[in-house]
Amino acid sequence: TFLLTSLISPPKTQAITPGNTPDSGECFHHRSHHHVKDGDKLQGPEGKPRTGRMQDKCHGPCTPASNCSQPCAQHFRGEIGFTCNGTEWQKSAETCTSLSVEMLFQDSNSATRLSVAAPSIPLHILDFQAPEPIKTVAQGIQKKCPLDYTCIVDAVKSSEATSGNIAFIVELLKNISMSLSDNVTREKMKSFSKVANHILQPAVIPNWAFIPDKNAGSDLLRSVNTFAGKLRVPHAAEHIVDELFIQTVGIAVARNSSEGRFRFSTNANNTAEEMLGTIEIPRQELRQLPPNASQAIGLAFPTLGAILKEARWGNASLPRPVNGLVLSVILPERLKQVLLTFEKINGSRKARAQCVGWHSGTRRWDQNVCATTSDVTPRVTCRCNYTNAVMSFSILMSPVSADDRLLDYITCAGLTVSIFSLILCLIVEATVWSRVVGTEISYMRHVCIVNIAVSLLTANVWFILGSTFNKKARDYNWCVAVTFFSHFFYLSLFFWMLFKALLIIYGVLVVFQRMMKPCMMAIGFATGYGCPLVIAVTTVAVTEPGKGYMRHGACWLNWDDTKALLAFAVPVLVIVAVNLVVVLVVAINTQRPSIGSSKSQDVAIIMRISKNVAILTPLLGLTWGFGIATLVKGASLIFHIIFALLNAFQGFFILFFGTIMDHKIRDALKMRMSSLKGRSRVAENASLSPTNGSKLMKRG
Repeated sequence: TFLLTSLISPPKTQAITPGNTPDSGECFHHRSHHHVKDGDKLQGPEGKPRTGRMQDKCHGPCTPASNCSQPCAQHFRGEIGFTCNGTEWQKSAETCTSLSVEMLFQDSNSATRLSVAAPSIPLHILDFQAPEPIKTVAQGIQKKCPLDYTCIVDAVKSSEATSGNIAFIVELLKNISMSLSDNVTREKMKSFSKVANHILQPAVIPNWAFIPDKNAGSDLLRSVNTFAGKLRVPHAAEHIVDELFIQTVGIAVARNSSEGRFRFSTNANNTAEEMLGTIEIPRQELRQLPPNASQAIGLAFPTLGAILKEARWGNASLPRPVNGLVLSVILPERLKQVLLTFEKINGSRKARAQCVGWHSGTRRWDQNVCATTSDVTPRVTCRCNYTNAVMSFSILMSPVSADDRLLDYITCAGLTVSIFSLILCLIVEATVWSRVVGTEISYMRHVCIVNIAVSLLTANVWFILGSTFNKKARDYNWCVAVTFFSHFFYLSLFFWMLFKALLIIYGVLVVFQRMMKPCMMAIGFATGYGCPLVIAVTTVAVTEPGKGYMRHGACWLNWDDTKALLAFAVPVLVIVAVNLVVVLVVAINTQRPSIGSSKSQDVAIIMRISKNVAILTPLLGLTWGFGIATLVKGASLIFHIIFALLNAFQGFFILFFGTIMDHKIRDALKMRMSSLKGRSRVAENASLSPTNGSKLMKRG
C-alpha cells in the first residue's frame, strides 16, 4: 500500500494570538486553551506523557484531494495541515512548536532574584547593559553549561511533545552532534540521551507521523550514533546511559580479548516484560585490532523501530514492521563484522525474521548487509557487516505467508523422491534405448525425455546445495555459482519441454514431410541449452557488477532491487502458455468425431483425451502454472500446498507418465527381461551339462 502524502502551506513564523486572523483562503478555527482528546500526544509539566490536541479540524467543504490548514493553539508557532480523505478532514502534518533557542537558555531564576532585591539596590548598580542574546544552540551551551549540557534538559523535558517540538528537538540534537562532539564525556552523553529519551517514549510515537520531514527518525538515529562515537569510555565495561528508551554501554577491547559483548535488557511499552538484545564482536575480528587497546560502544533503542516503520523496504511499496530492538554499535576502524541476537516482539512461530541494517545514506533498511544465521522462536541471530554508513541493525517481520514448516516437509520429501525417480528414469532409458528409437520422431522424443530428466535432476541438486548452504556462513562467489547453475538448468528444463511440445505439433500437423535427424538434434540442443545459456549469462553480466544478481538470504535471483528474477519467470510463463496451447491442439486432434458414433465411442474418446492431457501436463511443465495463484496477495494455503506437491514430485511424474505409461518402453523392458532370463538359463544349463562336468573332472 503506497503511503499517501499531501502538500501543505509553509509554516507560519509568528505566534497565533486571538487578534491574528489567517488568510481568507484558509479554514480558520482558534482555541486559546488546550482541549483533551484521545489520539494526539502532549507532555505534561511533570514530564509524563498525556493526551491532548493542538487544534480542531477544518470546517470548510471537504472535496477529494483538497488541503487546508489551521493555526496552532495559543503560545505555539506553526500550523496544522489537513487533507480531505473521502468526506472527512484528516490531519496530515503539524509544525506547532513552543520551543526556541532563546527559551532553552532563559534564566528565569536570575530575573526573579533581581526583581525581589531591586528596591534595596542603588540605581547606579541597576544600570547595566542587557546580556547579548543567544542565537545558536552551540553558543548557548558553551556559555551556560559547557561541561555537562544539563542546561537544556529541563526545558526540553517540560515541553509538550507536539510534532513541531519533536522536529525541533531532532534538529537540536543534530546541531549538538555536529558542533559540540569534540570531547564527549559521560555527563554530556547522559544529558544528550535524556533529551533524546523525551521524544522516544511510546506515548509520543504517533506524533512522529505528522512531522513534514519524513527523515526525522533517521536524523535522530544518526545524531545519537555520531555523538556516541566521540565518547571516551574507561577500561572497564560499564553502562553509561540507562534511560528507559535509550541505553548505552561502553567496553574496552584488545587484540587478545576473549570476546567483546554488549548485553541489553529493556522494554518497548512501559511493561514489566523485558526485551533482550546482544551485540558480540567475533574473536577473529578482534585479532584485526592494533596492539594498543581500543573501545567499542553499543546502544539499544526499544521504540525507535516503530518510528522508522515509515521507511520503505528497498523498492517495494509494503513496509515491514521492525520486530525487535534497534541495536547500534560503534567499532574501531579495522573491525567490519558483528554478531547480533534479537528477541522478537512478536514471538509467533509464523513471524519469520529478516536481519537488516539501517543505511544512513539511503535512509532505509538494507537487507544486503546482514545474514540470518538462526531463527528459533523467540530469538534471532544475525551476522552483519559494519560500515560507517551502516551502524544500526534490527530484524524485520516477514509478511504473513503459508505455513513454511509444512511446505518445507513437502519440498524435502518431493525432491528426494524426484531425484531417485529421475535416476531410475535414466537407467530405464539407457536399458531400452536401442529398442525404442527406430524412427526420427521417436528418437528425438526420447532425447527430449533424457535431457528433461538430466536438467531437472541437475537443477534439483543445485537447489539442495543452495538451500543447505544458506544455513551456513555463505561465501559470496559460491552463492553466485549456485544461483547461476540453478538458473541455467531450470531454464534448460523448460526449453527442452518447449522443444518436446514443438515436436508433438510437428508430428501431429506434418505427416508427409520429415526432417533429418542431424537437423533436429541441432535445433534441439540449440533450444534446450543454447537459449538458457544466453539468458543466464546475460542476467549475471548485467546485474552482478552492481551486486544485484542475488537476493539476500538465499542463493537465488534478486527481485527487490534489479528484478533479475524476471529472467526466469518470463521465459517459464511464456513456455507454459505455449505448451498449454499444444495440449489443447492435441486434445482437439484426438477427438476425431464420426457420424453416428455410439456412447461407448464417446467415452473412449474422452478417456483418450484425459490420458493424453495427464501424460503431457508434467512432461510439458504445465504444473508450474499453479505458481501464478501463489503470487496473489492473501492466497489460500491450499494453493501453496498444491504447487509444492506438483513441482516437488515432478521427477516422479516424469518417470510415471513419460516412461512407465509408455507401452513401447514397457514392451522393450519385458523383452529385455526375457532375454536376460534366457541368457541366465542357457548359462545355467551349460554349467550343468555332462560335457562341462567331464571337463571339470579332467581339470581336477
